[in-house]
Parts: sequence; structure tokens; C-alpha cells
Amino acid sequence: MRDFKAKTHWGEPPWRIDFHPTPRPIPEEVDFAVVGGGFTGLSAAAWLRRLEPLKSVALFEARSLGAGSSGYTGGITLAETAAGDLPGLGDVLAGFSDTLREFAMDCDLTLPGVWELGRSAGLPDSPISWTDSGELRAARLVPGGTVDPGKLVSGLARAAEKLGAQIFENTGVENAEFHEPLRLDVRGSVLRAQNVLLATNAMSLELSGLARRAQPKFTLAVATEPLAGAQCAALGLESGKPFYTIDFPYLWGRQIPTGGVIFGSGLVDLSDWRELADLDIAAGEAAELIAQLEHRIRGLHPVLHHVKFTHRWGGPILIADQWHPVFAQHPRSSRALVLGGYSGHGVALSVYLGRWAAEVMLGRRALPDWASA
Repeated sequence: MRDFKAKTHWGEPPWRIDFHPTPRPIPEEVDFAVVGGGFTGLSAAAWLRRLEPLKSVALFEARSLGAGSSGYTGGITLAETAAGDLPGLGDVLAGFSDTLREFAMDCDLTLPGVWELGRSAGLPDSPISWTDSGELRAARLVPGGTVDPGKLVSGLARAAEKLGAQIFENTGVENAEFHEPLRLDVRGSVLRAQNVLLATNAMSLELSGLARRAQPKFTLAVATEPLAGAQCAALGLESGKPFYTIDFPYLWGRQIPTGGVIFGSGLVDLSDWRELADLDIAAGEAAELIAQLEHRIRGLHPVLHHVKFTHRWGGPILIADQWHPVFAQHPRSSRALVLGGYSGHGVALSVYLGRWAAEVMLGRRALPDWASA
């Protein structure tokens, strides 16, 4: 597996992850091994220990916690998957909020709703009217809101460690042998596990078995300098509602506590997930897309004509078949679960499904059947 410990030049989002786990030796055997230290893996690890405190749990992250999709997301929380409300999905936002309450986490969660923006139709009283390949207006308000991704990663990690999960940063899983017990190659040692959750999303696709089932992409975002209240009002954003477009060209965004606004758009195509290691937002296609995005933002509304940008970054997403999240047994073992492929809708969903995965591994809940949905 490609070494992702080195800086990947993805830029800096406007939040920070301030938790690092207590150093400890790698165990020889655990009841549950979790591979991937993002929202999904950390949620699953915390819930495994919360539900079964006598079971041992170890989580392994190849770089620092949140160094993949979770730390580089935009922090918009949505109520459904990218494919809509799949059978048996349940109330994602309520389940996500339950996890935050259960672990006493303050992640700046707000749920004022999310604007869906369109160019062909809009509400007669739309607060948003921008110029973007036509007139871009609010068409519908859907459930959702925003969260601070850095506080969310940090809070889940603190909760998991406090409950007794062993968390390892800069400790990649190089290979898995799907015997019984399962065997993971971890930093030159072999770890035996009764059950494994592979929650690496857009990375390590051979390990998770997703190499032929999903496509890794790299998406981009920028944050503006703080805007005055009158400027936010002119943009129609004073309510704090995030937004995304329902037609193309795609655009999404949200306010942040500084008063700035995040705008995101653009995808860098990858032929192999390992290309993420060398991807630099200051060079090549990523740099061109960032420049195009900034030019586009300045043309949205007169108050943005001369706006300055304080942050530029990008992060990986994994787009699975038919936009359905992958939540299934590994093709080589019923004791290994694979969870990922949120297609950009993973902030609340990944935490919610992390709990579900923990319940599946504990025999308390069945996997969903989304393959034919």
C-alpha cells in the first residue's frame, strides 16, 4: 500500500483536528479491528465499546485521524444518501444527533435546513438570486445543516478512547488474510481479529474489495474572508442555511463561524486511488479547477466581485454504483464488513452507519439490502 504518512498537499480547511491517541503497543489479538480513522471507523469503535464494554476494539489509521475524506469535507449534514432514502435507512439526522448526545460531543451542529438551488425554477420569494450559468435561485428547503468536521473527528476519537478503544495513528494495515480468525498485517506484525470493519472509503480499495465497485474522485473547495452582515444578507445567506445545486454546473456551500462562506465544486478524476498521495491543489488539474471556482464565485453576485479567499483545499470522495453507499460483507469473509462510498453525502450518514455497523458486528442488527434498491 502506498505510504500516505507524508504531506499530500491537499490544502488546509478552516477547522482543525486536535486529538491524538495515547501511544500504546499493538495488540496481538482483538475482538474487533476497525481499519480507517474517519467518521465511520471512529463512530463504530465508540459504539462497539459503548454496547459491549468487555469486548476489545482496536482502530488503525494509516495517517492521522481524519486525514482522508472526513477531515477535508465541507461539513454539510444531510438527511439521506446520494441515492435518496434507501429501504430501511431510517432517520439519519436523528440518529446522528443521538450519537452526539450519547457521547456529549459539541460539534457546532445546526439543523436549519439546506437550500436546493436550481436554474430552471425557483421559489417566488427565494432569498438567493445569483448569476451562475443562468439565474440560480432557491427551489426547495430540505432537512439538514452543518457541523464542524474537525470537532466531529476529535469528539468521536475522544469518546472511543475514553470508552476503551485502542486507537493507532500512522499505523496502516498492509494486507488482510481472510481466515478464521482474520489476520491483519499491521506495521510488520500480525494481528488476529474475530471481526473486522473496513472503513477506508476512497483509499485501500484492494483491501476493502471496492476497486471495481466504486470510483475515487477528488473534490475542491475554498473559503472566503469574513463577510459583513449586510453582505451575507445580500447573498441570501444570513439564515445560516447551507446550499447545493440540483442541476449543473454543480455548486455547494455554507457559512462558517468566522463569517466567511465556503464554496465547493469540481472533481479531479483518478485512474487509481494511489494518485491521491501525490495530488497537489497548487498544480495541474486541481489548481486549474480551484482558479475556475474562484473566478466563478466572484461572478455570482456584486458583493463577491473582489472577495479574498483565506482557505483552499480538496479531499477524496468515493462514488459507488448507482450512488448507493456500500454496506456489506466483504466478498471473502462474513466476518469482515465494508462501509463507504457515500458519494459526497457522508458527514451525518457515515456516523449514523458507523453505529449500525457496530450493531451488525455484535449480532444485534441485520445489514441493509441496498444492492437492488
